[in-house]
Amino acid sequence: MTQAKDVDPYVSPRSFYGAELRRLREENRLSQEQLGERVFCSGAYIGQFEAAKRRPQQDMSRLLDGVLGSGEHLQRLCRLAQESKHPEYFADAAELEKEALTISAYTPMLIPGLLQTEAYARGITRAAQPFAADEVVERHVSVRLERARRLDDRSGPELWAIVHEAALRVVVDEPSVMREQLEQLAEQAHDHHRVMVQVLPFAAGPPPLMHGTAIIMTFADAPAVVYTESAHSGQLIDEPALVTRFQKSYDLVRAAALSPKASLSLIASAAKDYTTP
Repeated sequence: MTQAKDVDPYVSPRSFYGAELRRLREENRLSQEQLGERVFCSGAYIGQFEAAKRRPQQDMSRLLDGVLGSGEHLQRLCRLAQESKHPEYFADAAELEKEALTISAYTPMLIPGLLQTEAYARGITRAAQPFAADEVVERHVSVRLERARRLDDRSGPELWAIVHEAALRVVVDEPSVMREQLEQLAEQAHDHHRVMVQVLPFAAGPPPLMHGTAIIMTFADAPAVVYTESAHSGQLIDEPALVTRFQKSYDLVRAAALSPKASLSLIASAAKDYTTP
């Protein structure tokens, strides 16, 4: 884990929050583990805040202020540090995505955000927000494409994406957009050394994770987390027992999905369907 002492406190509001948390903790002569015990989390979790790796939370800041005797100092800093270009419900997951070693995603109706083309991202954003101004839509698309570029970084995560066959068949915007999206998906599945794609066919029946998107992220120095999402809302889950249940459900989905080779053939076939009048 990046040590808090390596972080410049004046780089961002989040860095300043981390520096202040560390200062207050050390003034109280508490280790990260000792402070974590008092606010019902791990020492590693405290370390992520101090190293500016995790977005501060109001509830946690309230507990920390209480234990450290800092009034509402951390709560006020938290409001500044929570600013994000992502929707509020996804902001924490987006930050953790940057640190993930592996990402295992199951998406029942859409191509995963990290694998979307610009036109596809624009189409689903416009479908979800039909009355939004063009600049709002374009901002969402830009942020999504920025996230996707993370896969090409040397330090980027390994992505294992399981896509339901429905995502290949639901036409987003128009056939040409779908053809481009599926051709790119097939190319990534075939050529990208850190991307694995499987398709869960209709014939597999109801999957264990049929109620919405589920994304499992693992890290080098922190426990795994799960992000679940439905329309206009999302939830980050880090309770170990519940994360384990999601991991088991994901394994069942993976077992029911087509092999990577058969999945690639189905994706390529679906792409050709969008070229046929």
